[in-house]
Amino acid sequence: MSEPTPSSDEELPTPVVQNRRWIPRLVWAVPVVAALIGISLLVRNWANAGPRITISFLSVEGVQVGKTLVKYRDVTVGRVSAVDLSADHQAVLVSANLSKDAASLLKADTQFWIVRPRIGVGTVSGLETLLSGVYIGMETGVATRRERQFVGLENPPALAHGPHGRELQLQAARAGSLAIGAPVYFRQFQVGRVIDENLLPDGNTRVTVFVDAPYDSFVKPVTRFWNASGVDVRLGADGLNVKTESFAAVLVGGVAFDDGPIETLPAAAGIAGDFSLYKSETEAMAPPDGDPRYVRMRFAQALRGLEVGAPVEFVGVNIGSVVAVDLGYERKDNSFPVIVTAKVYPRRMGQAYEALAAQGKTESEATLATFVGTLVHRGLRAQPRSGSLLTGKLYIALDFLPASPRVAFDASLQPLELPTVNGSFQELEASIGALVKKVNDLPLGQITADLHTDLKDLHETMSEIHTRVLPNAADTLSALHRTLDSANRTLDVESPLQRGLTDTLSESRSTLQAVRELADYLDRHPDSLLRGRRPQKVPHTPAALSSDAKP
Repeated sequence: MSEPTPSSDEELPTPVVQNRRWIPRLVWAVPVVAALIGISLLVRNWANAGPRITISFLSVEGVQVGKTLVKYRDVTVGRVSAVDLSADHQAVLVSANLSKDAASLLKADTQFWIVRPRIGVGTVSGLETLLSGVYIGMETGVATRRERQFVGLENPPALAHGPHGRELQLQAARAGSLAIGAPVYFRQFQVGRVIDENLLPDGNTRVTVFVDAPYDSFVKPVTRFWNASGVDVRLGADGLNVKTESFAAVLVGGVAFDDGPIETLPAAAGIAGDFSLYKSETEAMAPPDGDPRYVRMRFAQALRGLEVGAPVEFVGVNIGSVVAVDLGYERKDNSFPVIVTAKVYPRRMGQAYEALAAQGKTESEATLATFVGTLVHRGLRAQPRSGSLLTGKLYIALDFLPASPRVAFDASLQPLELPTVNGSFQELEASIGALVKKVNDLPLGQITADLHTDLKDLHETMSEIHTRVLPNAADTLSALHRTLDSANRTLDVESPLQRGLTDTLSESRSTLQAVRELADYLDRHPDSLLRGRRPQKVPHTPAALSSDAKP
């Protein structure tokens, strides 16, 4: 049976809605706390966020976004946030976010560079980046203006040094083999190092050195600095001398300094911290040269071997050097003289300069020209001389040659022109040339022919001697040998002739003894020549009887 269907008039029951109070659940606390923490971190990061800077480099090898750090004195002050190319594609722009504390370091002259492993002669740096990776080094400046855009250095700046010591600037025409990090010596003891090198607009070199304390007290206004690189080898009258500061100075160079001569005057530049860097210790310790004077010499001969820098000597003392060798032209005789310009230092004359200064002959050009004119009238001449027979180098000698002819001296010329004479080496060449000419004039062909004839005659003579004279000479020597044998036998002790001679000599000796006794007797008894010899009385003594007794 089917159930009854409800009628359409019946309505469904109406739901009753009850109003209840909303109670927050604990699960919503987690996202709320996370949101609060995030907001606090954002606020904190915004409050502690430092400046964003841009550094331009030519190359950024090894730099990575988010990993490469920016360090100031080995303290991390930032991180690289972006690396982009410049608009002209000629540079790489590195953006870095720095800490808030680093904002005071961003000055107009602040320097940035990429620290990577660098190995050079005498310097090794950045080895720690082999493990940690490259980073951007930072060195603040001294400017007051702030900056956010910088141009990075491709090479590290000058070496950093401690706070105690003294930084000095050395001026030199050439730095030689000096390198950054090269040692600085005082009496062969290292007291500092080279921290920077720069090329000045005038072409000279500026070397910056730092002398550590307390050794910086040895640097005085009269201190002289010189390049101590390499080995100084000198061959003098006392033998071979080899001098060097240290083995490190031989490899990477070095600078040495010491007190200069007593008569050295302190210079304002030296007091301010700028000094001259001399080529060697000898040049550094030499007395001051003073202001140079220029002279000109005109030679009517070839001067091959005379070069710029050749010494100029006055009676054997070096007072200057040659600065120019030019070729002139004389219209009157169409000749080409050699014009030599030299730079001389009167102060190198020592006591002679002091005497001239006392007479006021070295102060002005007019008085100096008058004095030089007096020397020229006394025979002062410029003469090229050979400095070495092996190298053929020449130098200019200013010496007195009284036998030289007198010449006119014009004291109004500037620079002064000194009279000259030919060098002795040309006289030697002339003598050798004359000797060679005489040898060439000899009739060598006739002499050779005559010598050939004489040698032929000598050969015939020797042949004649060999064929005729030598056999006869052999026979003569044989006969002489036989004669000598016969004479030897004759003079033998056992020969009759030798015995007869011996007997004859014995009898002659007896006869001479008898004659001597007769002469003695006549000397005692001269009357015996008239009366005859007196009979001798024999004394009767036992000794006489015993000695005269006969059997």
